[in-house]
Amino acid sequence: MATMHGSHKLLSRNEALLRVRAWQAAGKTVVFTNGCFDILHAGHVGYLNAAKQLGDILLIGLNSDASVRRLKGPNRPVCSETDRAAVLAALEAVDAITLFEEDTPESLIHLLLPDILVKGADWNVEQIAGAKAVLEGGGKVLTVPLLDGRSTSNIIDKILQLYTNPSPGSGKD
Repeated sequence: MATMHGSHKLLSRNEALLRVRAWQAAGKTVVFTNGCFDILHAGHVGYLNAAKQLGDILLIGLNSDASVRRLKGPNRPVCSETDRAAVLAALEAVDAITLFEEDTPESLIHLLLPDILVKGADWNVEQIAGAKAVLEGGGKVLTVPLLDGRSTSNIIDKILQLYTNPSPGSGKD
């Protein structure tokens, strides 16, 4: 991955493990969440800010490009993992990011065992990857509210609508 602003926040899996253990040994509460975070929007930012409020350190598991393609289809991600990581790293709420290649962060969560695992309120705790391991390790699994109508898919649909059937004054010649 190319050098980027905030690149000190991007950690390998092993670096993430060492940092998590060091943070926990220092008495810090490590919060983990994950996602694709393709075309970052206000919904993502609000979600990440809410997750950060639950602890001291916010660590994000970021789906790799290959993982996003398997989950979302061949035309995704819109933004590369390098770009998605750079944008996330620029957010004050985000302390660290680690990529994962799998479809879910289950094995990453089993390895890291954060103090708090967070997902959006659209998830049932029983369905959250890694929830069982975190709970068995004495941690918490929490959900936070999402902003209605905010999604990358909605943004993509709006862009396609605007540029497929442009209205007068839309900027499309």
